[in-house]
Amino acid sequence: MSQSQGSLYVIATPIGNLADFSLRAIETLKDVDIICAEDTRHARTLLQHYRITTHCIALHQHNEEHAAAGLIEKIKTGTSIAIISDAGTPLISDPGMPLVALAHSEGIQVSPIPGACALIAALSTSGLPVSHFTFLGFLPRTSSARQSLFKEQLNTPHTWVFYESCHRIAACIEDLSSVLPANHEISIAREITKLHETIIKTSIEKMLLLVNEDSNMRRGEFVVMVSPKPIEKKPESLNEHQLMTLTLLLSECSIKTAVSLAVKITGVRKKLLYQTALQLAAQNQS
Repeated sequence: MSQSQGSLYVIATPIGNLADFSLRAIETLKDVDIICAEDTRHARTLLQHYRITTHCIALHQHNEEHAAAGLIEKIKTGTSIAIISDAGTPLISDPGMPLVALAHSEGIQVSPIPGACALIAALSTSGLPVSHFTFLGFLPRTSSARQSLFKEQLNTPHTWVFYESCHRIAACIEDLSSVLPANHEISIAREITKLHETIIKTSIEKMLLLVNEDSNMRRGEFVVMVSPKPIEKKPESLNEHQLMTLTLLLSECSIKTAVSLAVKITGVRKKLLYQTALQLAAQNQS
């Protein structure tokens, strides 16, 4: 790099299929001076596959707070650094936040090299509403803590999504079933882009049976997505002023004429006014 100050790159890596890696990501990893990897042993497979020989060091949850300051100093002197996680987009439930946050505070350029992300890949194929969603990351390890978290999400008006391990997926769905109705829809994406990729959308009740009966559904890495609580639509009705207008018109005109005039006066839908007019007429006859 010819810059007087280096740059920091946040680079998404494949979440399974090694072919899911952009040319820009490969070129950048070859061009930077240092690669910070969540696990250097895991990263070696990817780097060797693409003949990337850049020096690689470990940056994980146990050392990132301590290492961040030193890495920032290197960038200030012209060293360019890339962050990668074991799979997917760094910082999304993965290490890297201390370094990125410190880079911003020091005025250092942080550039994303986009690519695979289990969260987005799963949502895009879930069949659930995804215009708005809440990401909960990895769930607590205990059943009581998971249930408490699920209860907090009960009235969330959009899809919520989280990561879960193979060791707790059955218990997790069991906890969901204790909080939500049996027919509530969820979607599970398992082993995305890998040989045994599985994406299923069904009710909690059926998903629980599937996970308990099929041992394959207790293997791999999971993204669990929960549909939002159905919005209860209140019956449409006239407000006090609109109802008074219609009532007065009915006292002087036929239903057809009263409804026609009420549409022009109030702007309310003709169907609602007509239904209300029939109800008022029936009440007056009884």
